[in-house]
Amino acid sequence: MEQRLHKKHFSVEEARRELTSVHALATKLVELKQSLDAKGWDVHRHRYFGGMGPNGDGSFPPELETLVEIVRGLEERGIIVKGLDDGLVDFPHIRGNGEEVYLCWKVGEDDIRFWHSIPDGFAGRKGIDEL
Repeated sequence: MEQRLHKKHFSVEEARRELTSVHALATKLVELKQSLDAKGWDVHRHRYFGGMGPNGDGSFPPELETLVEIVRGLEERGIIVKGLDDGLVDFPHIRGNGEEVYLCWKVGEDDIRFWHSIPDGFAGRKGIDEL
């Protein structure tokens, strides 16, 4: 049996059903990231640019706490957050030929219309009709 990177895989229809809630959550992620950027917060290092102390009391900004909560919730559902700036998410999928790929969607798109191989990433997106 072939090794898979992910335990959960979505059919195209299942991924599309998830879009209602994913759209709202991904949009919130973009907003939270913009707010944290405006405050000079590096979300990837969990600290302010140029310094370690978050705000003098040792706590993280509430926006970061919410962002982490949303990402964790999506990942628990098997949905992979790939980009905070543009609300990019991937849904693991198994093609008819057995290849594990990602169904790809980002904020601003009205439907899941693209997929890509895992090694090719976003740059290798192809139309869903080529799946």
